[in-house]
Amino acid sequence: MVEQITSMDVDFAQWYTDVVKKAELADYSGVKGCMVIRPYGYAIWENIQHDLDARFKKLGHENVYMPMFIPESLLQKEKDHVEGFAPECAIVTIGGQNTLSERLIVRPTSETLFCEHYKNVIHSYRDLPKLYNQWCSVVRWEKTTRPFLRTSEFLWQEGHTMHETEQEAREETLQMLKVYEDFYRETLAIPAVVGRKTDKEKFAGAIETYTLEPMMHNGVALQGGTSHYFGDGFARAFDITYTARDNTIKYPHQTSWGVSTRMIGALIMTHGDDNGLILPPGVAPIQVVILPIAQHKEGVLEAAGKVRDRLSDKFRVKLDDSDQSSGWKFSQYEMKGVPVRLELGPRDIESNSCVLVSRVTREKVIVSLDNIEQAVEDMLKKVHDELYNRALENLHNRTHDAHDYDEFLKIAEEQSGFIRAMWCGDSECEDKLKDVTGGVKSRCIPFEEDHIGDTCVCCGKPAKHMVVWGRQY
Repeated sequence: MVEQITSMDVDFAQWYTDVVKKAELADYSGVKGCMVIRPYGYAIWENIQHDLDARFKKLGHENVYMPMFIPESLLQKEKDHVEGFAPECAIVTIGGQNTLSERLIVRPTSETLFCEHYKNVIHSYRDLPKLYNQWCSVVRWEKTTRPFLRTSEFLWQEGHTMHETEQEAREETLQMLKVYEDFYRETLAIPAVVGRKTDKEKFAGAIETYTLEPMMHNGVALQGGTSHYFGDGFARAFDITYTARDNTIKYPHQTSWGVSTRMIGALIMTHGDDNGLILPPGVAPIQVVILPIAQHKEGVLEAAGKVRDRLSDKFRVKLDDSDQSSGWKFSQYEMKGVPVRLELGPRDIESNSCVLVSRVTREKVIVSLDNIEQAVEDMLKKVHDELYNRALENLHNRTHDAHDYDEFLKIAEEQSGFIRAMWCGDSECEDKLKDVTGGVKSRCIPFEEDHIGDTCVCCGKPAKHMVVWGRQY
């Protein structure tokens, strides 16, 4: 049987590590701060990439690839940007056996590289918009390592676009946030609070940052994806200009947006249980596993092979005909989060049927082999919907309203999850609430603000916004 996984109620952090390692998603490497993404974990990332890439291209975005090194002088061009990333930068000082004349930064993000390129290729309004996206790895030097959550190198996608007008750029910023929101709901089965970051929490160099904030099973937030409006700040810093339609020289307006392999961490912590992973069908490397029962008996493996061939046209299917026991196989694929298990034995073959088992509810359904494709499709949809609804219920149950300072502190101390509370707009109140609670931060100003009071929960001054607060990974 599969080795024991620590109960999430006993030690959530250890449960997470157990699942990552025993489901063979990732492993620690000999390079401090970096992880090895194993085939099963990388297959999840490939499915994420395939889905998102199709969404981007449908909207006209093109994939490019930029260098992994940034000359230090290039990073220095945008003041807020370099100050924001300087503490996390990995720096190359030697090439071969020679000291470099200029230090190179291993990209923590690629705004500056894109700007350098855009300066060379944008000359006229006819060159706009530029809708570029990059799939790559980035490096941000982390002090602690948690696979998929905090690693010095991680995989991500970063979109960088340039537009004629502020309106077009702002529309792009919100459009791409909506793409992420739809992807989380439709593919990952994860709901999220969506809104704007406060000025203190926005991206270095951005005018506005928008975010998705899903809640993990234990009530902690994980920043799920961000979309930034830069205005023309980077364009001015890098002297990117174009000849406008009225024959004047103008600066284009810029956006940036991205998600990373942290999404795999979100999948684990949103949907998993004490038996391991539960993967939504949209990204599961194996959507259906076929387990032949009493496979040594005549005709069983042949029948299972025929079912596999039928289903493989539409689903990602694995037939496990290894000599492991049925009990081991049940536990193994449950731990790896396969959404649907199909059992087929001699009695099933005689009755022209099979047994389908849901990973979420463990419900067993006997279905006819005549319409097996539709039965599997129906169960996969049901798995997705059940995962989403369960995560949504957790989000609702762990979201609390605080009407004054004492109530905010009481909730922060006694409850896990998000706190909705009114805020005056002063970053000093953000700092104070974070300090006195030991880490409860503003997650975002949600697009849908409820009026739950007139005064700031911290200082008592007139409130400007309702903010969602919470602890984060």
